[in-house]
Amino acid sequence: MFESRYVAWTSTGVSVCFISYLLYDKFFKKKNDYVTESERNAEKLTKKEVLELRRKFFCDAQSISYENSNPLFATKAKGQYIYDSDGTEYLDTRNNVGHVGWQNPIVLSAIQRQLSKVNSNSRYIHNFRVLLAKKLTETMPKKLCRVFFVNSGSEANDLAIRLATTHTGKQDMIVVDHAYHGHTVATLEVSPYKYEHAGGSGKASHIHKVPCPDTYRGLYRGVNAAIKYADHVKRVCDEVVKQRSNVEGGVAAFFVESGMSVGGVIIPPKGYLQNCYQHVHKCGGICIADEVQVGFGRFGEVYWGFELDGVIPDIVTIGKPFGNGFPLAAVVTTNEISKSFANGLEYFNTFGGNPVACAAGIAVMDVIETGKMQRHASKVGSFLKEKLLALSKKEVGNKIGNVRGKGLFLGIEFVNDRQTLEPATKLTSLLCSRLKDRHNILTSIDGPHNNVIVIKPPLCFSQDNARYLVKKIEFELQSITDADIIDNFTHTAT
Repeated sequence: MFESRYVAWTSTGVSVCFISYLLYDKFFKKKNDYVTESERNAEKLTKKEVLELRRKFFCDAQSISYENSNPLFATKAKGQYIYDSDGTEYLDTRNNVGHVGWQNPIVLSAIQRQLSKVNSNSRYIHNFRVLLAKKLTETMPKKLCRVFFVNSGSEANDLAIRLATTHTGKQDMIVVDHAYHGHTVATLEVSPYKYEHAGGSGKASHIHKVPCPDTYRGLYRGVNAAIKYADHVKRVCDEVVKQRSNVEGGVAAFFVESGMSVGGVIIPPKGYLQNCYQHVHKCGGICIADEVQVGFGRFGEVYWGFELDGVIPDIVTIGKPFGNGFPLAAVVTTNEISKSFANGLEYFNTFGGNPVACAAGIAVMDVIETGKMQRHASKVGSFLKEKLLALSKKEVGNKIGNVRGKGLFLGIEFVNDRQTLEPATKLTSLLCSRLKDRHNILTSIDGPHNNVIVIKPPLCFSQDNARYLVKKIEFELQSITDADIIDNFTHTAT
């Protein structure tokens, strides 16, 4: 009855598997027929009970959105919408993870089919794994031809650091102010957004920070800002080389996001990356493009953010949108760097590039292409940006200091005064809460002063969605009073 290959050997002898493969296959023939008691119990939990269990078992460092008001108990999602446990539909303007739409049927079907076959990568080969690598490299310059599959953007950036230091034999990293590259020990070190703030350990001696290329409120503004920011990078490179001239060290890499999300939607100005790359390469360093937030056509105009400035990185890291919510990320690099890394110290990742994740990745890339989603991102993003700019010119929009970004990666920076650029942090916080609680719109806030609403929705976000968003922002800007802001701040602070 039971096949021999499903017999488990124990220290005491032989024990037969509980259910043979044949019986298992028959038992689960009807999809979703078998539900465990734990699953039934989970479905009965109320929002209040979930919050109580969360407070009991989770560390307070694990934050959630709308924590001080009414957290979202997300039980379902579809397209550009997320549904609360009570069935309320929310327009999602913030989650670039569901890149081609939550529960996209093509991606979902690909995952389900592969999940029913085999989901383990282990050390074996698989057709989806190599096909995804081929498909991914075909979207990049020919120089970028070697692929590592991992599970998250943090993991990808962590590996990128290893590749850079192994290849160059150096440790010093140049990073951009307020950048975020991940939550591992190594990526926290290259993330000023984390190491300079509460609980952070401060800047390590081998980390060298340069100003964020923000042309609105940054150190350098105007037509020559890109060159000035790049010259700043050059000065730091030169200083590192000078400091390390008598010891082992020097510039290992320049780490920069192609579009900074937590930085407040900062896209490097034209010419910045070109000049920075030249300076870094002259110092013997390599250039890492972090595409975790903006890759896969989000900018509309280009597939990868670094293409906007016509540069070719030495390493590219990708993550969030890759698996449409399924854990999948990657590092793409050159033959030269790949050969340096193959120095005898094996690299293995148990779950990185597992067949199910690769099936998801292939499906995502197929949907982007066949659904012309890159073009859609460009069209809808331009439409939304125009509407926001038009709003900023109205009296009701006088707190909108700047509207920036490309495609469906946009930022609205709010200020109390357009001359002094005083950040309207409290207004932005209240606006974000009201958009959710009164209009069922999910947004997020970022930037050094927490005064930038970041718009990075699933790419299926429509022009009607854009109109609705702008309409409700205008309504709330007209409705919110100074007293409302004071009251909201007092409430959230307590």
